[in-house]
Amino acid sequence: MADLALEVKGLSKSYGNKVVLDNLSFTAATNDFSVICGKPGNGKSVLVRTIMGLETVDAGSIIVRGKDVAKVSAGERNIGYVPQSFALYPHYSVQENIEYPLTLSKATAATKKEAVERVAELLRIKDLLGKKPEQLSGGQKQRVAIARGLAKTTDVYVLDDPLVGLDFKLRERLIDDLRKTQEELKVSFVYLTSDPLEALSLARTVMILAQGKIVQQDSLDIVYDLPNSIASMNSLGFPEANILPGELSGTTFTSVLGSTKVKMDSNPTNVVAGIRPEGFFIDSGAGSIDAKVGLLENLGSEFAVYFNIKNSDLVTVISRTDNESLAKLKSKNVSISYKPDAVVIFDAQSGKRVGQGVSHV
Repeated sequence: MADLALEVKGLSKSYGNKVVLDNLSFTAATNDFSVICGKPGNGKSVLVRTIMGLETVDAGSIIVRGKDVAKVSAGERNIGYVPQSFALYPHYSVQENIEYPLTLSKATAATKKEAVERVAELLRIKDLLGKKPEQLSGGQKQRVAIARGLAKTTDVYVLDDPLVGLDFKLRERLIDDLRKTQEELKVSFVYLTSDPLEALSLARTVMILAQGKIVQQDSLDIVYDLPNSIASMNSLGFPEANILPGELSGTTFTSVLGSTKVKMDSNPTNVVAGIRPEGFFIDSGAGSIDAKVGLLENLGSEFAVYFNIKNSDLVTVISRTDNESLAKLKSKNVSISYKPDAVVIFDAQSGKRVGQGVSHV
């Protein structure tokens, strides 16, 4: 078992009758980039505040380096923190902003100098140290805010959706910087976001947060390829997975896509199927399905293609270099095929995974 930098066990938090964190548990390994990904309103902000000691918990443990700090003050936890907002002091220089948490902890001048030089080099802001926040672009301000959070010398850092609100190109550059920074520092990053693209770009380990619980934790590939629930499948991936109603009879699932052979782990009464956008492709071969093309959305390296089959709205993705498929879309009426093994069967009531499509032999 990997060494743990952070372990959260049975964490619960309510406000009156509203349960926000519900017996939540996860682990973050030493020197790992862990991403907690969940849709807004599932308890992400409260989880951050409880880990950092900014809110008390009703129950549970927060174990840092083997010690339960759930009842310990925020300052004694020795966890680095990068908040969602810039929150830079306008009258301080960039250097003074980065130094500020170290100044509060009464660090020596030499310690502050060393910390500033280290993070400024990592985040490529050495030439900004003498400037004031008003002289910086949005991306530069965010780099400074990240640098301030990383200036503290520790081995666990919590990053609370630090790229929210930034444009795509800027986020892309900062994602690369964050990945390289974590590798260079050889520390544990626990990164919280509601953006599946950030999770897919950054994570080695993914935790899916839904309804106040971590519903799945594993490597990025396993969580993406083998989601254990509808919540997990929908939280990790863009565009979101297609969820199709249908009927199960023995080992056959029937929906607007026709009949799909499936291997079932259990046989609930009501089921739905999930299929990621890349599970579809443009094809007029045997078994293809007539579809009407709607919106095309440019995602950069690929297009999201929204289409309709028998009054069901679905989405696939096509590489912008796939000229043959893109040409077929011009007619608006196309033939669609799908990969049977891309179909995941879920219990409609519990949302849990209960089966998988089987490839044609």
